Amino acid sequence: GEFWQLAAKLDACIEELKKAGLLGESLFGSNYSLQLFTHLGAGAYVCGEETALLESIEGKMGQPRLRPPFPAVHGLYGCPTVINNVETLTNVPPIVQNGADWYKSIGTEKSAGVKIFSLSGCVNRPGNYELPLGTPFRELIETCGGGIKDGHKLKAVMTAGASSTIVPADEHLLDVPMDYESVQQQLGCPLGSASVIILDDSVNIGWLVSKTVNFFKHESCGKCTPCREGTFWMNQITNRMTSGKGKTEDIDLLLNVSLQTVSVISGVQKFRNDFEALVADPAAVMPAGEAH
Repeated sequence: GEFWQLAAKLDACIEELKKAGLLGESLFGSNYSLQLFTHLGAGAYVCGEETALLESIEGKMGQPRLRPPFPAVHGLYGCPTVINNVETLTNVPPIVQNGADWYKSIGTEKSAGVKIFSLSGCVNRPGNYELPLGTPFRELIETCGGGIKDGHKLKAVMTAGASSTIVPADEHLLDVPMDYESVQQQLGCPLGSASVIILDDSVNIGWLVSKTVNFFKHESCGKCTPCREGTFWMNQITNRMTSGKGKTEDIDLLLNVSLQTVSVISGVQKFRNDFEALVADPAAVMPAGEAH
């Protein structure tokens, strides 16, 4: 629902295609017809999951469906449905035009082609950058992103958005190729959506985890008990920490409750000192105006 401006531009492009005879009924005098539609959801994070997306398009609450049946068998309005990410679809025309071998000449042997790297966090030029898979983190952060803000040093990287592992920076991280195999093998985490979040030495990881936990508590669809209850209790624990009411034992309690939330697990395991500093004096380590 937040992307109404983009939807309006896409609708204008669709009208242009119709006027040019490239969309609609009986295209080029054939029996083939093709229509494109945009559909705005209600802004729920969970609608990124394919079956919740289908529910939203059908006008229902955006919650994941039980599977099976899978969308390819029983999808939108009960019909077989193929769901692809926009990034996947944008790669189709140049592959059709130039061939698979051309596409495979970009990137690496196992991770062919290009990827949209969504760069955010403590960099001078955050944004979406299309780069060949296998490009080092250094090029994304320093060349595309203009380096770390305000002269700070790189502290950690999250390779796949707010739910991903928090990877401590070392002398090797910047030279790790950003492809699916290298990131997994060398950093021990998936590249995933390539939503790369940069954290500098001004960021307290305990505070960061409190923000991500709050996000997932708010965005949980509430359908599965571990997520519905777990994100709530993790949020309660981190709220105690950021409000000055936390105790050292809350750090281990948070780790115990987290189960499969890798940002929490990696944060506590690799940056425990940050959590201890947060518990000791939240105002000293949190951004100005953030402390309760």
